[in-house]
Amino acid sequence: MATQYKNLINGKMVDNGKWLDVINPANEQIIGQVPDCGQAELDAAVAAARAAFPKWRATPIDERRAAILKISAAIKENHDELFRLLTSEQGKPHAQAAGEISGAAAIAAAQSTLSLDDEINEDSDKRLSRTRRVPVGVVGGIVPWNFPVMMALQKIVPAMLSGCTIVLKPSPYTPLATLRIMELIADIVPAGVVNVITGGDDLGPMITAHPDIDKITFTGSTATGKRIMETASKDLKRITLELGGNDASIVLPDADVKSVAEKLFWASFTNAGQICVAAKRIYIHEDIYDELSAAIAEFAKSVKVGDGAEQGTAVGPIQNKAQYDRVIELVQDAKDNGYKFLVGGDHDPNIPGYFMPITILDNPPEDARIVAEEQFGPVMPLMKFSTTQEAISRANNSIYGLAGSVWTSDAEQGVAVAEQLETGTVWVNEFLHLSPFAPFGGHKQSGFGVEYGKEGLSEFTYPQVITVAK
Repeated sequence: MATQYKNLINGKMVDNGKWLDVINPANEQIIGQVPDCGQAELDAAVAAARAAFPKWRATPIDERRAAILKISAAIKENHDELFRLLTSEQGKPHAQAAGEISGAAAIAAAQSTLSLDDEINEDSDKRLSRTRRVPVGVVGGIVPWNFPVMMALQKIVPAMLSGCTIVLKPSPYTPLATLRIMELIADIVPAGVVNVITGGDDLGPMITAHPDIDKITFTGSTATGKRIMETASKDLKRITLELGGNDASIVLPDADVKSVAEKLFWASFTNAGQICVAAKRIYIHEDIYDELSAAIAEFAKSVKVGDGAEQGTAVGPIQNKAQYDRVIELVQDAKDNGYKFLVGGDHDPNIPGYFMPITILDNPPEDARIVAEEQFGPVMPLMKFSTTQEAISRANNSIYGLAGSVWTSDAEQGVAVAEQLETGTVWVNEFLHLSPFAPFGGHKQSGFGVEYGKEGLSEFTYPQVITVAK
């Protein structure tokens, strides 16, 4: 029988006797079960969070920081167990899963050092006016399946630090490591401050519509984000939405081909391409296009695709069947339209697991679905450009604006190009780096609000101005 993992509600690990199966995407075997919660369990979790809120908001911030550091320590102490469990449910190779677990612990500790100090607006003979930040209240957090532990901590930590309480819903595809962490911290965090419940697709809309939840923080697709925004508008919930991206990389003609090829590969194929800020459209100057595309394709042939628990695996499976089918559909569309493949393109449906071979396309047109849509899988289209302004224009020609990158031997020129990209984050000569001290969010339809840094923390608060006449 598969291991059954319980939910955390009001400081206790509980279940309701109804279960959802969790599947290992590398072999399609059931590896665990989690409670299938509905309105009753959500109401209980929200009631616990609401009851805990007055005391938690009054708790000195140093004590809140101490609780967060204990969570970070618990994750560190159980690192090996957690990363192996994460690989089994998410599919990413052990090294990348270990990086997510250690990164979650480190980011939690780093974010615990943030603070939102009072600001003096006026200090005159007539009055003293200051702005303070007060916690929003009960937060509803909804987490995706690509970085389930990192994203869970990304929502729990600022909620706790600001003085809010939280009800978190992991993805039903990847809830196990998060629930194991909750078991480890159940006695560390005061009852009701952090609650985690699991359920199917119908649980998310219940959270966003719940009248006693004051804020929603969501990471996932733009389509779902729009529905959340619509539902939250009915009672003016505060929202933070980190949504989809179709992130462009621009490789200028002076880029060092040998150095850039491997970096661009991993910018696209880390976590099997299932990263919101992965390089999903790569524009290469025509002067180096043939050489660089050949170098990327050659490197791709050396990378092992397989079960993330197997030694030497560098790219794991797509996490779930629905996403697997979507990536296959996009690749098939490219085949049907006669686009050229440098590597991959064919999959074996008879092999267990949601495996798609590394696939690289050679200069498909701008309106190809494989270019215009976010692939979120191990697929990389390479495109040729003639002028820098052309590349910038093509990169900006998207409803999305999450992240992008520029590759060049001239950092000053790279920054000049970066400043013209319509995205929330732009990297010059690196990729996938996020700082707990810098705001992260999207432009256009890639998001609403930000996470990380003081700006991200402030999204869990209201400004309150207190004016005292002298």
